[in-house]
Amino acid sequence: MAATPEVIRSLDQDQPDDSILTFQVEELDVRGRVLRMGPEIDRLLKRHAYPEPVLRLLAEAVALTALLGTALKLTGRFQLQTKSDGPVSMLVVDFDAPGALRACAQFDTARLAEAGIGSLLGTGIMGLTIDQGGQMNRYQGIVELDEQGLLAAAHRYFAQSEQIPTLIRLAVGEIERGSGPEWRIGGLFLQFLPEAPERMRPRDLAPGDAPEGTAAAEEPSEDDAWTEARLLGTTVEDHELLDPSLTSERLLYRLFNERGVRLFDTLPMKEQCRCSTARIHEMLKRFSPEEVLHMQEPSGKIGITCEFCSTHYEVDPAELESIS
Repeated sequence: MAATPEVIRSLDQDQPDDSILTFQVEELDVRGRVLRMGPEIDRLLKRHAYPEPVLRLLAEAVALTALLGTALKLTGRFQLQTKSDGPVSMLVVDFDAPGALRACAQFDTARLAEAGIGSLLGTGIMGLTIDQGGQMNRYQGIVELDEQGLLAAAHRYFAQSEQIPTLIRLAVGEIERGSGPEWRIGGLFLQFLPEAPERMRPRDLAPGDAPEGTAAAEEPSEDDAWTEARLLGTTVEDHELLDPSLTSERLLYRLFNERGVRLFDTLPMKEQCRCSTARIHEMLKRFSPEEVLHMQEPSGKIGITCEFCSTHYEVDPAELESIS
């Protein structure tokens, strides 16, 4: 899931908010992305009247989805979805390339009050789906989800499925604005991608039912370049990822100025749903006249609310008859 940088940026250029900046540290064979979102994630989250712990968890899922989804080219869709036994039984985040995001959650309000932040998801699975459209094959990866949360599951996915050394940092918080508190998210994504694949030294698989006394596979040593990049990445604080006055360029300069960083164009991120009146009509046309009649409210119209953006639609069944 490594993005291919194309256009070099200079350090003195201002980076707009609600965007992802791609970069490369050639001396360390590292590529990565930095995410900063403010007004757009605030708008996305405030579309939902979710409790604060659910909004915080959903924001983390959006940050992770944005960092992973931007590996796509200019077209295609990426989806992160969880299904688990915790108070928050499902999270769904859709990313439409090059940068449209929408998200929703399902949760049990009664169980939320009894759960701690770390156990909101419980155990289950996290699915990562890539659909690049056209004749391209649809890809889906599944990884175990436990009470360690989304970030641990993402690291597990890259270690087991992609076998690419990867570090992801996520931050979620609110800052005070003149109009009140505003949600912000930030993230850092690093991958070790040397030209020589053997330098990644993937871990050998467990011996399974090997006879007793069989020596365990030797733990591969970590490449020095990746060790340096990973340790530098872990020094990033949440407030650095959330601070609107600290640009991604400056943050990367703090981390990698001794090695040199190549900066590339930013990718704008925005909150945008796929729903529309036309799509609602198309969906309702799939039902039989009897089913449509059953959906009608006392007013005679059909009311539908989008789970992703909370937009409410009222459809007159007569409109459906006039649509070919």
